[in-house]
Amino acid sequence: MEWTEITVRVPTKDLEKTEAIAQMVVPYGIYIEDYSNLEQEAMEIAHIDLIDEDLLQKDRTTGIVHVYISPEAAPAEALVFLEERCRAEGIAAEISRSPISEEDWANEWKQYFKPLETGKKLAVCPTWEHYENPEHRTVLKIDPGMAFGTGGHATTRLCLETLEEVITPETELLDLGCGSGILSIASLLLGAKRTVGVDIDPLAVKTALENGALNGFAPPRYTVLEGNLTDRVHGRFDVVAANIVADVIILFCPQVKSYMKPGAVFVTSGIIDTREQDVLNAFAANGLHVRSRRESGGWLSFVCTAE
Repeated sequence: MEWTEITVRVPTKDLEKTEAIAQMVVPYGIYIEDYSNLEQEAMEIAHIDLIDEDLLQKDRTTGIVHVYISPEAAPAEALVFLEERCRAEGIAAEISRSPISEEDWANEWKQYFKPLETGKKLAVCPTWEHYENPEHRTVLKIDPGMAFGTGGHATTRLCLETLEEVITPETELLDLGCGSGILSIASLLLGAKRTVGVDIDPLAVKTALENGALNGFAPPRYTVLEGNLTDRVHGRFDVVAANIVADVIILFCPQVKSYMKPGAVFVTSGIIDTREQDVLNAFAANGLHVRSRRESGGWLSFVCTAE
């Protein structure tokens, strides 16, 4: 099956906005080329200061958002949407498209996904990589396929750091828009009692179940449901996590308290900083109180409690 690759080249300063626009097109199948802080990020993420000469020659003033779209997802419409939204946001974007086989797409992005240490306890490692683990971290094995969630994106890292602080042996967690299952699996590795993930995308559900098995988790301790956020979820939880986008989080705010136990927390991420006030307004309107706020690379994460 032939997919479409859309590349959006923009000035580095506009990468975050462009990524947010791209995530409106597809919640999966996106990767970013950004070499503006290459040396610093190589040291922080990979702990190396020797960088390949080809990488050092990369353009530091522009970045590229790669979007991969399946044939049934109307690639032509996606292209028009990206063009119009970038124009509306005043982003000087060079947009192009080209065909790519599903097999090529499924493997192309793997070269960008390396073991990643996050927080104080976890390391996320793709199944095709070796991780030395000098600090004896808890290792989360993952093969995200075409589902969102590798740990490399700032929104996921913010959630993982927060989960380290809120998970206890008694925690029951609900993961809305679970994608690859990374948040649910991380919670179990951190000692949670039970997790329930839900995603509208059947491919994500399949991937999340497979990743759970890779890490030794299965129902009933690790459950993944296919559905529209909470239409198949029953019961209350100690932690409700939603690493989605601002608009979906806002839509869910009126319902979230019905899924929270007394004293529960609502962990949100996927919020670009330009939407912060919109999300804060939704929290306030629905009796949710911000307990903490994290920020990384223009993305925000909140922990809320209910009245």
